[in-house]
Amino acid sequence: MKTITHSLFTDFDIELFKAGKHYRLYEKLGAHLTEVDGVRGTYFAVWAPAAKAVSVIGDFNYWLEGENPLFVRWDGSGIWEGFVPNVDKGSKYKYKIQSHHNDIKTEKADPFAFYCETPPNTASVVWDTKHKWKDAKWMEKRAEKNSLQSPFSVYEVHLGSWKKKVEENRSLSYLELADELVQYVKEMQFTHVEFMPIMEYPYDPSWGYQLVGYFAPTSRFGKPEDFMVLVDKFHQAGIGVILDWVPSHFPDDAHGLGFFDGTNLYEHPDRRKGYHPDWKSLIFNYGRNEVRSFLISTAIFWLDKYHADGLRVDAVASMLYLDYSRKDGEWEPNIYGGRENLEAVSFLKELNEAVYGSFTGVQTIAEESTSFPMVSRPTYIGGLGFGMKWMMGWMHDTLEYFKKEPIYRRHHQNDLTFSMTYAFTENFMLPLSHDEVVYGKHSILGRMPGDEWQRFANLRLLYSFMFTHPGTKLLFMGGEFGQSGEWNFEQSLDWHLLQHNYHNGIKNLVTALNKLYKKQPALYEKQFAGDGFEWINYSDSENSVIAYIRKGENEEENLIVACNLTPVIRENYRIGVPVQGKLKEIFNSDDAAFGGSGVKNKTVKTDLIAWNHKPYSAELILPPLATVVFTIS
Repeated sequence: MKTITHSLFTDFDIELFKAGKHYRLYEKLGAHLTEVDGVRGTYFAVWAPAAKAVSVIGDFNYWLEGENPLFVRWDGSGIWEGFVPNVDKGSKYKYKIQSHHNDIKTEKADPFAFYCETPPNTASVVWDTKHKWKDAKWMEKRAEKNSLQSPFSVYEVHLGSWKKKVEENRSLSYLELADELVQYVKEMQFTHVEFMPIMEYPYDPSWGYQLVGYFAPTSRFGKPEDFMVLVDKFHQAGIGVILDWVPSHFPDDAHGLGFFDGTNLYEHPDRRKGYHPDWKSLIFNYGRNEVRSFLISTAIFWLDKYHADGLRVDAVASMLYLDYSRKDGEWEPNIYGGRENLEAVSFLKELNEAVYGSFTGVQTIAEESTSFPMVSRPTYIGGLGFGMKWMMGWMHDTLEYFKKEPIYRRHHQNDLTFSMTYAFTENFMLPLSHDEVVYGKHSILGRMPGDEWQRFANLRLLYSFMFTHPGTKLLFMGGEFGQSGEWNFEQSLDWHLLQHNYHNGIKNLVTALNKLYKKQPALYEKQFAGDGFEWINYSDSENSVIAYIRKGENEEENLIVACNLTPVIRENYRIGVPVQGKLKEIFNSDDAAFGGSGVKNKTVKTDLIAWNHKPYSAELILPPLATVVFTIS
């Protein structure tokens, strides 16, 4: 079973790879089942430019070094390759690499493996994923469903802890999730689901954010084709799938990408740029062409082979700044004396150009927590090219406001209204993500002040404010029914809480908000445009009331929103209205179906009384701790 000389690479492939422009390396590097001279087997190819020798070791050769050596290419690419006969699907393997650098030997999992052993085991598995997709209808309409002018409401999920088979002490499999999770997300009326990283990772407490297998869905929940079934089922249900993706750092596990060929191959050799003090992990060398090809290929791979509809790019801020989490003297300025990582900036622009240039109807979303300019603006005008950016400022200020007792809120109304001063500088997504319900921050419900009734009313008010505020939405699992405790990745969500009316009421509310968002064009057609929002009153801090207009393309579909941020019912509360007509209540977070007190407005006629700088006005009843939405006709 000697290794046979064989290659999948053309000269053009090698040129592209060296130039950092090969975006589909997964078709060439890694392990590929094939046939050579009538013999079935596997072609292996790995990038290890500092290697003196490379062998494939595996269960097919008793893990013996030297039994199946690979051959280095003659073109200076640093790629080692060869065909090993009779190595079939399911074979386990690694690369044994002897380095020119001090003769160091490393034993590495395949960076391009399509399937990996289940942790704590660390071998790669030869695999050939076959799946007959049934999502043609979704893919045809995806550009419309995924557009920035469409409702975009995301349910963020950690697959391992969404729901567990408690009696078997295990998480649901991909195939079980394809039944239960798809049905649930559809029932809740979310438009999209987002998975915290499902690419293979060794350490459970990292929640998937320390990746080793960038081309392999984790084997914890099943085979690669099982994950394809899960994505396919979501698409058949009309739900988009966004994947968390981590190009910012990677762990230094012995079998991973770190010190791959006895040198700093994937990571930056300068510790000031190549080591992450927060996460004790390694940072990619964004200036190295082959590393750029690797990273962009991983992004393209999930959109291509797994039909993902978008990528949420993790920890972008840590990539953009050389001084991120570093003290003076621990970082070196760029060539212009600034703190921006110019190589990372250039990489992110190229990434987005490659993604949007290769697929129609996909989105990239940046988790970026600073005021770096134009993150979600096109690269041709100097932006980074993302489709959307998380609105961390809104999240922080809003949660800070809501945790205050209502009696003190009149002194802090600016916390709630300030977001509108910069709401249209980016295409913002409003996130209440997993990061907000861990490490002693409490659950979202756990932050709310007051007695039980007030805590749930505050939560309904918060979600209703979020859904009527400009921008797309993201809610972490458990938040949709008012999970009481913090999220624990080792446990299932507290589904038993749904036997209680208040928790069930929150679930009904979130379903209703998703329906409202999808049904009312004023809430999504101009969600990123300044002319899609107009204040009616943001300065009534004495009563802690705000009111605003949401606008779509058709003026007749505009909505009026009023929020009462105290537990006091506001009778005969007058707000300005831009046109004459009738105000009809179409949503009320105080509805009894949501666990509220049921204070409602009948249809209200406008008066010819100027108010709030508007020619007309109307007197409303504002329920306690509630958001009310009206149409004008």
